[in-house]
Amino acid sequence: MVYTPRLLAFAGSTRKESYNKKVLEFAVQGAKSAGAEVTLLDLRDLPLPLYDGDLEAESGLPENVKKLKSLMKAHEGFLIASPEYNSSISGVLKNAIDWASRPEPGEAPLACFSGKAAALLSATPGALAGLRGLAEVGRILHNIGVHVLPYQVGVPRVHEAFNPDGSLKDPKLRANLEKVGTSLSEFLMKHYV
Repeated sequence: MVYTPRLLAFAGSTRKESYNKKVLEFAVQGAKSAGAEVTLLDLRDLPLPLYDGDLEAESGLPENVKKLKSLMKAHEGFLIASPEYNSSISGVLKNAIDWASRPEPGEAPLACFSGKAAALLSATPGALAGLRGLAEVGRILHNIGVHVLPYQVGVPRVHEAFNPDGSLKDPKLRANLEKVGTSLSEFLMKHYV
């Protein structure tokens, strides 16, 4: 039986016209062309309160956290496009990770993350391509049991990267973004059987 990697793809931004959502689409195409099954998640569709231990103690995990965790547990890999906010991870992405890391009764610690793999990309109007933020995202994920692939792509000056029809001006950039998804799919096919 042929193994089909299951990937959950999402951006660490809730903005409708997020550049990170746009570049993520190319990584998703690469993953699909390599044989993966990809679920695209918009964190905007699962609004989460700021993590609060008192809220968790009083009410348990919010329903949207349970939905997020269920999605994460159903996939072996994560394609994450992370914007860089002040040289670090976005609040939206960090909050989602913090909530998803909280165990439900009878659940193993870090069940959403342990043994999973992730591929990262970033897009920013700045010149440094969001790489400082990606380093932080990678460190966090690594510390909670996720194998973070070393191949990452940052897109600098992303506001200049697109044609009016939404295609990328640079075919090499498109290939590099697709390779993020391809690399994750191929890694899982080799290591997750």
